[in-house]
Amino acid sequence: MGETPDRLGELANRAGKWLALSAAPERHTAAVLADRFERIAWRDTYEQSAGLREFAEELNERHDYATDLLTDVFLAAYKAGPRLRERAHMAPSRLVNHQVMTSLMESPDFAELHRETAGDPYAAAMAVLAQAPALRQLLDHSRDAQEEAERATKTQEDAETAATAVGEALQEAADSTDADGAVQAPEADALQGAIEAAESADTAARQAAQYAEQAIATAAPGIRSGARNAASRAAETVREEASLMRAWGVGPGELERMPFEQRARLAERLRSSRLARWAELIGRFRQMAEGERARKVENATGELVGVTLGDDLSRVIPSELANLGLPELRAVFAARYAAGELMLYDSQGEQSTGKGAVIACVDTSHSMYVEGPGGVTREAWAKACALALFDQARRAGRDFVGILFAAADKLQVFRFPADEAADIARVVDFAETFLGGGTSYQRPLSAAVELLEKEFDDAARSRGDIVLLTDDECGVSEEWTRGWNEAKHRLGFRVFGVAVGTPPAAESGSVLDALCDNLRAVEDLADVHSAADLFRVI
Repeated sequence: MGETPDRLGELANRAGKWLALSAAPERHTAAVLADRFERIAWRDTYEQSAGLREFAEELNERHDYATDLLTDVFLAAYKAGPRLRERAHMAPSRLVNHQVMTSLMESPDFAELHRETAGDPYAAAMAVLAQAPALRQLLDHSRDAQEEAERATKTQEDAETAATAVGEALQEAADSTDADGAVQAPEADALQGAIEAAESADTAARQAAQYAEQAIATAAPGIRSGARNAASRAAETVREEASLMRAWGVGPGELERMPFEQRARLAERLRSSRLARWAELIGRFRQMAEGERARKVENATGELVGVTLGDDLSRVIPSELANLGLPELRAVFAARYAAGELMLYDSQGEQSTGKGAVIACVDTSHSMYVEGPGGVTREAWAKACALALFDQARRAGRDFVGILFAAADKLQVFRFPADEAADIARVVDFAETFLGGGTSYQRPLSAAVELLEKEFDDAARSRGDIVLLTDDECGVSEEWTRGWNEAKHRLGFRVFGVAVGTPPAAESGSVLDALCDNLRAVEDLADVHSAADLFRVI
């Protein structure tokens, strides 16, 4: 007698495990959870950044799945609340990526990095590129673990294929079942063979997964060390660029609105030019000026501290006003008013009287390139002061004009109207331009007067402020001086002089002293507070 035929139910029970395995859940290739819009942000940034594309291409030549890792690094920096996918849900081939991201996000510097990059695709891309050296080293260090992970992926795929074959063989066995539920021998043998192959493939997959886990565990300390270095480097780079942008007066809101390539060009320009050395000085100037503005508000006119004499009817004390109610005392009131002897409320604080444009005339002759203690040049100090004056004008709703001058034939004018957004590239042009040559006062001051006259004619604004920053002394003609004095009387502007580097121009009786209502000398080019009073009165 032959063997008892296999029945379909028995075969199905034996095949059940493999049927479940053939329907295994999806394994993911992304370690960082992200929604559709966050992935669109990554794709758009990747398309806009040649640096990201070049870095990805370089890594992909030596390491599989490098683009997936860069995507995860970007999303961890960009997302407001980055979270990692459960390790069990990852494709084995991406377990090294998951270990890298775990180490990166647990590193001490990641939180500081994330504060600067969250929600800002440009900053997140910069963070990825800043980590490039560390990521290269990290991937090289984990190459053996990655190879084991890829073998585990291959054996898992083989096991899933074998499990699928069991399902197909079971279907063929079901199709060959007779009326009594017995499966024909060839189909039953084929199904049994498929089950045995699936068992063998599953054993190989489990062993490969174990080897991969061991390899990743061995590589984990090096990965953690590399991830810490990557996060530290990225945090420092992003912090330095944010500080650089703040020093130049570029706020986070303006940066986020700036097109990617424009922002990249601006950052590169500020980092690579001589302007990068000025950032700290510019930042200190702006911080000092901001403090003086706050102090002006604290001690604003209106804080009553006593009684004084004068003719300001807006501050006349009530007892003086009462005299107007008595006919016999009205003449006395008028006489005291004419003499400036009315009793007035006195108030504390310095007030800005300027209403017209703020014009900074900056000497860019050869001698301004001289360095003082600490390596700060006279030009750097003068330009940093001028940029702080630019801020002062913007906050007061006043036009700002930067006039760069040297010899009589060298002049460049940069206008920044108060009612127009300031082009940061134009601001950098103003700071970066250096004319060289000798020194002429008449040309830049005449240009400043022309601008104030035009402002007076067009907008009926007077009382502008001219700040002349120079290290030199030069003569002016009598005819020009007469015209200068007439314009000054007509337009009511003030002139502040800053003699940079204690030149002879700072001496009493010098031409500069004669031209200015207020003149101060700057001996220490590392000291920004020597110009503090400018920001209290302009």
